Amino acid sequence: MTNNDVLRSVRYMLQLNDAQVVAILALADTEVSEAEVHSFLKKDDEPGFRACPDVVMGYFLNGLIFQRRGKSEDAPEPSIERKMTNNIIVKKLRVAFDLKTTDILEILKLADFAVGQSEIGAIFRKPGHKNYRECGDQILRNFLKGLTMKVRPSASKPA
Repeated sequence: MTNNDVLRSVRYMLQLNDAQVVAILALADTEVSEAEVHSFLKKDDEPGFRACPDVVMGYFLNGLIFQRRGKSEDAPEPSIERKMTNNIIVKKLRVAFDLKTTDILEILKLADFAVGQSEIGAIFRKPGHKNYRECGDQILRNFLKGLTMKVRPSASKPA
């Protein structure tokens, strides 16, 4: 999935406007204008669309962690990855929403996507570990869909 897709999904899930997205980015000590955020949220084929850089996505996810869990003076700041992967996105969302592996399995089940606990555990391993597994777009997409259903139950019911 692209960073833009993830940003749009999280924005929808949490019902954020452009100013709130900018505020979340500011929590991670970075400045992005509302106009830039607006261009990241456009569809790929719309005029004015801009690809969301990995660094901006990293700042956004760290800001989301700070917004939802608070900024700890004792704990070191989460790192900003220069290359964002689906595994990193899932890890940061897991921290932001305070999820355990069993919670992630339930969230995926909400999206009618079944995976085993060992498969989820492999996603959270370090690259290079013998049991490490790359998180595919399908898992991330269904995780975001299920998380939206959990966070916004009314959004998953047909009108």
